[in-house]
Amino acid sequence: MLTTPVVRCLKKQLGAELHFLTKTAFAPILEENPYVDQVFSFQKEIAPDTIRGLRAMRYDHVIDLHHNLRSLRLKLALGRPSRSFDKLNWQKWLLVNFKIDRMPEAHIVDRYMATVRHLGVVYDGEGLDYFIPKGENLDEIEIPSRPFTAFVLGATHATKRLPEEKIIEICRGTTQPIVLLGGKTEQDAGERIAKAAGSHVLNLCARLSLHQSACVVRESSKVITHDTGLMHIAAALQKPIISVWGSTVPKFGMWPFYPTGMNLNTSIEVLGLGCRPCSKIGFDRCPKGHFKCMKEIEANRVSSHV
Repeated sequence: MLTTPVVRCLKKQLGAELHFLTKTAFAPILEENPYVDQVFSFQKEIAPDTIRGLRAMRYDHVIDLHHNLRSLRLKLALGRPSRSFDKLNWQKWLLVNFKIDRMPEAHIVDRYMATVRHLGVVYDGEGLDYFIPKGENLDEIEIPSRPFTAFVLGATHATKRLPEEKIIEICRGTTQPIVLLGGKTEQDAGERIAKAAGSHVLNLCARLSLHQSACVVRESSKVITHDTGLMHIAAALQKPIISVWGSTVPKFGMWPFYPTGMNLNTSIEVLGLGCRPCSKIGFDRCPKGHFKCMKEIEANRVSSHV
């Protein structure tokens, strides 16, 4: 999601044929993107056949927006001019381990765009892109009439997610209909939350595709979300967002990114904790055992924004 401005600006400003390589799980996000001519995908490692096919393309440029060992091996195999994204690992390490802030006041999208600056490509101010396929709809899914709030339960790591009891408290704090979104991992939690919070809460976890979840986000009036992928989809769809932050911090440069001049995000976080951030991506459990970064989130502060 956060690379889509680079894709759009490359295509519109250079008119080049553009191919995108990503993991198979993420390929559907790009398949409807009109700025991408071809999507290649892989499971865990890039297959030799894929590398041979890419090498045969003789690309003019390779833009590496991941900058890890796998992408390094690919660049070496392709042997073409390349430019890599600066991950700022040293600055992140200082912030996580010593709480010394050397992070720039820049969103990760701006840092992605710097990777193509040498080609004369500049950010156009139009935000993120997300294209929902025409065949994806909610015809068989009963969702509340507007206004309703979409509540995104998921996040890859547990320390980026609110405890269930806190989510229930937030849902009880408003009478406006709430739709819970998430995958199979959140299905059982969604059932428990909907049952405990009240009849105004509808659990759609594990019932929708990613594109259908995006449809719900598009129809919603506001979105409550953790630091996760649907947060960025909501920003691409220009929805008002209430983003809740735990072990990670917006300072890493991944807060909701809107078009220039627009800011519909309200960040909710517990400030002043000496242990935060404890990781740049999150943990399966709180390293300190107290999980104050999420347990001390004021539920009424979230629900009042709804």
